Amino acid sequence: MTTHAAEPTAALDIRLLGPLELSSDGQPVPLPTGRLPALLAVLAMSAGQTVSAERLATAVWGEELAVDARANVQTNVKRLRRLIGAERIATRGHGYALAVDPERVDALRFERLLDAVAAADRPESQRELLDDALRLWRGAPFEGIASDWLQQAPAARLQERYLAAIERRADLDLADESRTDVADLAAMLDDQTRGHPLRESLWLRLLLVLQRAGRSAEALERYETMRLGLADELGTDPGPDLQRVHADLLAGRQPQPPAAAPPPMTRVVPRQLPADTGAFSGRDRELAALDRMLGDGAESHASGIAAITGTAGVGKTTLAIHWAHRIADRFPDGQLYVNLRGFDPSRPPVPPAEAVRGILDALRVPPQQIPSGTDAQAGLYRSLLAGQRILVVLDNAADADQVTPLLPGTAGCLAIVTSRSRLTGLLAGGAHAVALDVLDRAEAARLLARRLGDDQVAAEPEAAEQLVASCAGLPLALAVVGARAAVRPDFPLATLAEQLRDARHDLEEFDGGDTATDVRAVFSWSYRNLTEPAARLFRLLGLHPGPDVTVGAAASLAGQPVAEVRPLLAGLADAHLVSEYVPGRYSFHDLLRAYAAELTATVDQPEVRDAATRRMLDHYLRTAHQADRLLYPHGESAGTATSESGVAVEDLRDGDQAMAWFTAEHRVLLGVVDQAGRDGYDRHVCHLARATSVFFHRRGHWEDRATVHSAALAAAHRLGDRAEEARAHRNLATVYADLARFDDAQDHFGQALDLAATAGDTLGLAQIYYERNLAYTAEGRDAEALAAAEQALDLFQETGNQVGEAAALTDVGWGHGRLGHHRQALDLLGQALTLHEELGNHAYQGHALSCMAESHEQLGELDQAIADSLRAEELFGRIGDRFGVASTQARLADLYRRAGDPDASAAAGDEARRIIDELDPSAAAQIRAQLHRLEQPVATE
Repeated sequence: MTTHAAEPTAALDIRLLGPLELSSDGQPVPLPTGRLPALLAVLAMSAGQTVSAERLATAVWGEELAVDARANVQTNVKRLRRLIGAERIATRGHGYALAVDPERVDALRFERLLDAVAAADRPESQRELLDDALRLWRGAPFEGIASDWLQQAPAARLQERYLAAIERRADLDLADESRTDVADLAAMLDDQTRGHPLRESLWLRLLLVLQRAGRSAEALERYETMRLGLADELGTDPGPDLQRVHADLLAGRQPQPPAAAPPPMTRVVPRQLPADTGAFSGRDRELAALDRMLGDGAESHASGIAAITGTAGVGKTTLAIHWAHRIADRFPDGQLYVNLRGFDPSRPPVPPAEAVRGILDALRVPPQQIPSGTDAQAGLYRSLLAGQRILVVLDNAADADQVTPLLPGTAGCLAIVTSRSRLTGLLAGGAHAVALDVLDRAEAARLLARRLGDDQVAAEPEAAEQLVASCAGLPLALAVVGARAAVRPDFPLATLAEQLRDARHDLEEFDGGDTATDVRAVFSWSYRNLTEPAARLFRLLGLHPGPDVTVGAAASLAGQPVAEVRPLLAGLADAHLVSEYVPGRYSFHDLLRAYAAELTATVDQPEVRDAATRRMLDHYLRTAHQADRLLYPHGESAGTATSESGVAVEDLRDGDQAMAWFTAEHRVLLGVVDQAGRDGYDRHVCHLARATSVFFHRRGHWEDRATVHSAALAAAHRLGDRAEEARAHRNLATVYADLARFDDAQDHFGQALDLAATAGDTLGLAQIYYERNLAYTAEGRDAEALAAAEQALDLFQETGNQVGEAAALTDVGWGHGRLGHHRQALDLLGQALTLHEELGNHAYQGHALSCMAESHEQLGELDQAIADSLRAEELFGRIGDRFGVASTQARLADLYRRAGDPDASAAAGDEARRIIDELDPSAAAQIRAQLHRLEQPVATE
């Protein structure tokens, strides 16, 4: 039922940023204590949108309300109507909506103003919007309102946005040299650092503002206060940015303000739903039950969870995807899809951490903004979904524990979960359950008719009925039968039914009285009708870890040319034994994967299986090695094991193709590394970890990089290879430095040094010191970074490794530049550049020139800085390094502006912006930060 209330005549204002204040036409409206303030706040945060009674109960009462939630909500809604007017709260289905202008709810207006900052082109416009937003803030959101839900979701989001707005406002003032009166800003930052003593970004701006105000001594005192607080609470030192500002203050130098923090990222709208089936039929009751869950609005169900459960092959995923497409328009902020592989016979279920990271990637969160740890990443995920209307499909869940970290935490979102298990934990928490049974005869017959055509079924009704009966109501079996009949339209259905009866008879000894035997009979019947080469390929595909396989990988498994395997895969897809879900990539249903694995284990000899597995692993290793060389030809060789004939290696021509291959094979490569470790191919594990390392680093998949290097460490230990073990420790240390786990990084560097020294591996020692220099740089320990780079340089020179010598010499020069020794830096960088030119290492030529440009810029030599940058840009373009080109163009835009050439500055800035969309989100975010410097006035002497 929906009640259509009369249009309210008096304007209602609701202030939630601080103690709750309610007024009607400017007149205060008193609210009693108890539950009504929380009820009003929850309705106000969804101004005009329907909030279900169950969601209201959860938000207002939490876990206290065990029974009769709807009645309690109804009673309190009546009380609230008496206070503010019955016409203001409409009943919609099983929920309620508050008639209030979102602009008159201060929390919603606050967020709208901050969203507008991203669209504002000029700093003055951004400043005005930020000032308007900050003036709305009177204290902690929902102060005095008893609601765990409000505090955990909306309040946390609003608080974070408030602090980010203050920092953005401070950056704008710091960028404007004409603004010298910063007393109010200093007071605001001082107050916030007292309330948030561990937030280093606030402290950084406070120190800069105090220095701007001529209060450097006070800034030094506040730094010490902050340093001691971090040491006591976290056992850590201030980060590198704060340490640099501190060093500038001690030396009496003018600290460099941070580039103005970029506005909030453009909201990404993910569209990840797999394609809907064109032959969906039946399930009318289940679809109706799911539709009732939504009612009149997407928030009508308390939990926001639809749990579709049932046996294997019963069509859970098909139903979930079909319904998701039907309701997608209710979720305009996007649809996410994750295959959790809960019952994949070849691999363990997807860990929640891996699934959360995949979602954050889909939402385009820059890797440097992703915290380490599953709990922190899940919290970020829920924060990003708060206030949005997003549909999340969690397919093939193993159990409730796997799903729980992936569930949205606020109203407006819906999760659809499919699983063979009953998901008791979710159901106990209020999830809406749809238990999927096999199709009844009528539904199964309609599905078969949709696949074969009504005329063919009508011509042989008895045979069609026999086919339907043989499939036991399983949609997967019906799809296989329908595919077999469709590709042989000249075969009478009666003939097909007889063949299927024979296959069923052959399996009677396995008959357990359930549908498993029936579906195996269908698989067996379809398999027997394959040609021998296709049947062999199908069996060997059961050795692949999934989640999907390319033609090249399949050809390697079979040991046959790609040209011969391609039509075999097409035939398997026509038979519905595999699915070509995107062009060139084939996947299995879990039951079919298990059946293929069962067949190869019983039909193929162990030596055949071992050879196929070896060829498959060699396919991925040799292609990954090739791709790694294309991404960085001067890096450490990944190594390739010798292999027998029959391995198909992908033909990759350049870095773009290499990156595209790595991206497409990302999940497969993780499975291959895991399988290689389980099957005893330890050398492959070590080499694959090295071959994938550059890709994982550049794309910010640091947790995955840690996973493969951890596997390599275990494999190297099993091999008893000390040099390989040292290499794995070194690579793990580098990953941990990326993750800001500096203590762990230094521990692994120490172990790597001990092992390399014991093995007498001088080159390995050089590489460890070189990577340690980069970790020290990330930690802000510039003096120690320089010392490590110098040790690396000595050892590279000792071994005669010129590539390493040139790289270390570059970082020695860069280190001197970071310490302010710019003339010495330029001399060393010039020597390094000459070496890079002799070696043809264009990537490091560009890096050296960029470092030289930095020192020339600091020395005020803008013409030479521009010349070095132009040479760097040309080199980056030559090797296809789009990030290097964009970053250098952004630097050139700033240099031209400072040199008084606005036209050249605008052209360089436009070129950088043009490239941004081609880049990984993390890289694009860095370029945007560089471009924001163009908003700052040019400093004058």
